[in-house]
Amino acid sequence: MAFFKKKKLSDGKWHAVAVNLQKPATIDDVADILAQRSTVSPGDVYAVLVQLGGVLGELMAAGRSVKLKGVGTFYLKCQTKKKGTDTPEELKADMITDVRVRFIPEYRRGLHNKITERTLIDKDLEWIEVADSDEPLP
Repeated sequence: MAFFKKKKLSDGKWHAVAVNLQKPATIDDVADILAQRSTVSPGDVYAVLVQLGGVLGELMAAGRSVKLKGVGTFYLKCQTKKKGTDTPEELKADMITDVRVRFIPEYRRGLHNKITERTLIDKDLEWIEVADSDEPLP
């Protein structure tokens, strides 16, 4: 189940806002669950997960996006100073001021090319409203 609260946003309307009620899951939590669902030990899963970020970074630095089956695709996006240049010759690599990693969750399309499933969203997801509070969530 997932949790939401009602919040009035700057448009003056009330919206549902997803909230987390517990501390974030750790790499140990993920390793334990993956080990239970496979034939690999928690320690081996942990060792692989610790290396994953670096491997993704290396592959993207080499000009590749990274598609992980059942997860999604990671790729780089960059921004340049100001609003761009008038000609391609004026644009230089040293004008790149920001690099971000973007992520697209894996999905499947059905009839009429409509998205029918997203792998990171549980197919039995149920939303439960929590009381509104100004206290930060743990």
